[in-house]
Amino acid sequence: MIKIKEITCKSILNASGIPGIDYALNPYVGCEHGCVYCYAIFMKRFTGHDEPWGDFVDVKVNAQEILKKQLVKIKPGKISIGTVTDGYQPLEGKYKITRSCLKELMKYKYPISILTKSSLILRDLDLLKELNIVDVGITITTLDEGVRRILEPKSNSSVERLETLKKLATEGIDTWAFFGPVLPYFSDSIDKIEELWIAFSQVKVSQVLVDTTNLYPKVYSNIKRILRSLHPELISKYENIYRNRFKYQEELRWRVGTVARKYSIPYEICF
Repeated sequence: MIKIKEITCKSILNASGIPGIDYALNPYVGCEHGCVYCYAIFMKRFTGHDEPWGDFVDVKVNAQEILKKQLVKIKPGKISIGTVTDGYQPLEGKYKITRSCLKELMKYKYPISILTKSSLILRDLDLLKELNIVDVGITITTLDEGVRRILEPKSNSSVERLETLKKLATEGIDTWAFFGPVLPYFSDSIDKIEELWIAFSQVKVSQVLVDTTNLYPKVYSNIKRILRSLHPELISKYENIYRNRFKYQEELRWRVGTVARKYSIPYEICF
């Protein structure tokens, strides 16, 4: 059971440390998708919640009001929506916080980038087509639905996400795929990577960003819990990656490059 709490925020636009992004805009704290590998788990220490990460969401009900005040003061720059939450998680269907922020951003000429796992973004096609410069990335970690249901239990299926990319591209929105995290022994083989690249080609994304699994202690603890239950034979292999991550990353770069060179989609490795 997800604990939902309505909160007010003092700031909704925050300086970003992501290359090429000036400001981060996160309409929620926490995320219903409950992805086992979620790197944003570090945010929990700022929330005052006792619940596990993925079991609570704080809704910034005054986001549009605060955004309106901030936009008149900030230096123009690129805004990314959804850096430590998903702006289109299921609660957005009720609260429409992301939609209200997009309506405010329509009054300005700032470029906007959105990253999500959700087909709910299609609801806002009317706004996306009116915004100045917008690109939309959809995270797809695997085409194996069995793996997705285990590691991303409350998210849209990979098929739905690919259809979302296709629909957005058809409507003239610049789309890209985020292949991340690449999951050791689940989605990191040459064959699995090529399956994804073929799918990305079919939905005509303009770029693919690739990121590896960051085995931070709390993230690794969550992943190891799943492995212990379902794939105990992989624990020692993950331990080896944890100890030799740079060697693994080098091998993964080679695999991605080997596949990507066969296709005409620009790609960027983020690790």
